[in-house]
Amino acid sequence: MELRKDPITRSWVMTGDEPAAGASSETSCRFCPDSANSTQVIAAVPSFSGWSARAVVHPKPLYHIEGEPGRRGEGIYDRMNSVGAHEVLVENPVHDRHLCRASDDEIGQFLRLVAERIMDLKNDPRIKYVSLFKDFGPAAGQEFAHPTSQLTATMFVPRRVLYELRAGREYFVSKERCVFCDILSQEERRAARVIEARGDYVAIGPYAPRVPYETWILPRNHEASFERTGLSKPGLRVNLAALLRRTLQRIRALTESFHLVLHTSPNSLHPSRTLGFWKTIDEDYHWHIEIMPVLAAKARSYTFKEVYYSPVSSETAVKQLREAKIDG
Repeated sequence: MELRKDPITRSWVMTGDEPAAGASSETSCRFCPDSANSTQVIAAVPSFSGWSARAVVHPKPLYHIEGEPGRRGEGIYDRMNSVGAHEVLVENPVHDRHLCRASDDEIGQFLRLVAERIMDLKNDPRIKYVSLFKDFGPAAGQEFAHPTSQLTATMFVPRRVLYELRAGREYFVSKERCVFCDILSQEERRAARVIEARGDYVAIGPYAPRVPYETWILPRNHEASFERTGLSKPGLRVNLAALLRRTLQRIRALTESFHLVLHTSPNSLHPSRTLGFWKTIDEDYHWHIEIMPVLAAKARSYTFKEVYYSPVSSETAVKQLREAKIDG
């Protein structure tokens, strides 16, 4: 597998001829504590019973830490090796205790692990961006039955994040304010699209949703880097954990499947020499979590990738999410 850059959209695409998947010989879950299947453990958050969350190397990684990207040209095209990192973050040692069922303390421990792994990977000067994502449910392409998220570290910044960085910098240059802070301030004043607030964290339905019931979770206090929040303010993880759990319960009252992605700042420890938005990133970017529910009956909303289609307005979606039954 290798990375190729689309010269028009400037997106990096992972491509290659993947070997056909053979029959699995595993008889137990490789991520459970008593599993006989070996996993290469990278880091763990300890607990009195052993560990509460841990990071392991993905059994079939898309990115490999060894080597150099070897970026090279082929006429007008660019390509490079799939150098980086690909980890599975085991959210909980209990096989069926997903984030919507876990305790706030367990989720807080998982969030601590996320912050630690992002910070550790950013110490590598080759890494430009670290992505955390979770695909849950059959319609979202869930890979493992055990409660897991995945983390990838890449030699490039994903296109969606680049759009946010550019827009955030332009807004800051014009108004000397963070666009995410202004969005959050306006949404809280009007309250029509606020789902719930817990401490310094707020869940909202975005003004222009890409899919029905799209939800964002943002910190009220401005911070570009999730990992700085996660490592420097451990008490705040309790409120974020509770809000994340309750938000996922609301979404699962409407659909079994969703995509979750954490958007944090690029690797400013080793900034680009050519990309200008690294210079003001601490002032104009704002980390947040994006949750994209997958509704089978609304599959058309995923076909228009450049002009998104959502047949449910944010205001209606937020009303339904507020009214959804949740635990505690």
